[in-house]
Amino acid sequence: MALKTGRGASAPPFLVMDVITAANARQAALPPGAPHVIRMEVGQPGTGAPAGAVAAAQAALRDGRPMGYTEAFGLASLRARIAAHGHDWYGVAVAPARVAVTVGASGAFPLAFLAAFDPGDRVAMATPFYPPYVNILTALGMVPVMLETGPDTRFQPTVAMLERLDPRPDGLIVASPCNPAGTMLDPAELATIAHWCDANGVRLISDEIYHGLHYDRPLATAAAFSPSAIVVNSFSKYFSMTGWRIGWMVLPEDLVRPVECLAQNMFISAPHIAQVAAEAAFDCTAELEANVAAYRRSRDLLLRALPGCGFDDLSPAEGAFYIYADVSGRTNDSRAFCARMLAEAGVAASPGVDFDRTRGQRFVRFSYCGPEADMAAAAARLARWR
Repeated sequence: MALKTGRGASAPPFLVMDVITAANARQAALPPGAPHVIRMEVGQPGTGAPAGAVAAAQAALRDGRPMGYTEAFGLASLRARIAAHGHDWYGVAVAPARVAVTVGASGAFPLAFLAAFDPGDRVAMATPFYPPYVNILTALGMVPVMLETGPDTRFQPTVAMLERLDPRPDGLIVASPCNPAGTMLDPAELATIAHWCDANGVRLISDEIYHGLHYDRPLATAAAFSPSAIVVNSFSKYFSMTGWRIGWMVLPEDLVRPVECLAQNMFISAPHIAQVAAEAAFDCTAELEANVAAYRRSRDLLLRALPGCGFDDLSPAEGAFYIYADVSGRTNDSRAFCARMLAEAGVAASPGVDFDRTRGQRFVRFSYCGPEADMAAAAARLARWR
């Protein structure tokens, strides 16, 4: 007799991870001295953790500090530092008791979804979207509701879109800056959405993991506009600490204890050594801002160069480190297009179908957080490949 499987067993792949595998395989197969594969498929900073964070971790290990479980919500000193960060960046007072340290932002989303929603609840989001939003919600028995966006709204949701939903959703996920388009909500736009959610009993989840990586628009946090919003952030992007697997949430009062209980059972705690490093990362502003300046230069170079490479319909790229390119003039199969780009030009990028299952076949996402020299070389390769 065949054994049954759960709904999570049918979760679709996160295709960018498959692109990583393909790029690794191509790199491994190259002969010595051949030009290396340029990695533009994944949002992983090429700069590594800031020096002060690494030094703090080394010192903790050298001193023999025990690296055991922490409280489920993390070290008290780190939670206080995150709360202070909210005041420093946004002028928002956040009690450390509302801060939860998590195993990356990826560990925060299941906690938020389980605490805020029940199976069958409907959670809206803009499309294109970060694929794990949909995949995690679906695995948990919740129902993603797509808000189709485009260049006219800078790939961001609007209250008008929400008003057209019948019935109203139980939740809304926003991301500013967003992945994959790199666009942002203005503070007034975010405030309007947050107030609409509060007025309509819709739980707002604000993905703010790219905060700090913004170039042309002002930054705002949902915590400034809504007492019921869940804010998710991470040390992976601005702080350049992807592999340390450390993130955080700012929780509304009614979800603090529910999320804590879930975290105790699901994760116990985030890695102790990563928490030590994360706390020290807040003192590395000069190094981190130098990284942002490098991303800006790479962004500006690519926005100038890509149209000459046959990519002439690009997202505004206001934040994060992504450019979303409409390639419908060249292909209607973004997966095959990206595979060919990797094989023929040695440039790895992500197919848009990962982010939009209806229109994504005509989009490609480029990530420009790798070394500046690689971004310039990618532009040259793509110009020849055209």
